[in-house]
Amino acid sequence: MKKILLVLSTFVLMIGLSVAPTESVDAAAKRFKNCTELNKVFKGGVAKSKTTKNKGGKTRYTPYVNKALYDANKLKDRDQDGIACER
Repeated sequence: MKKILLVLSTFVLMIGLSVAPTESVDAAAKRFKNCTELNKVFKGGVAKSKTTKNKGGKTRYTPYVNKALYDANKLKDRDQDGIACER
């Protein structure tokens, strides 16, 4: 009986270790072709942190805060203020 439990527990442990998530959190960040596409999903653009301030003044919409998404679309932040495609 002990041998069966030992074999069974080893089998369950091996299955548990072999099942791992294939996607990381950063892989979920989508890279958009341009600001028009990004603004269809995120009206105010994407900010890298909550404390980021817009250098250009007031914006019409509040940006979505997500560092991984910002990093994927960093080239679209022309004024380098930490908000990509702000409107």
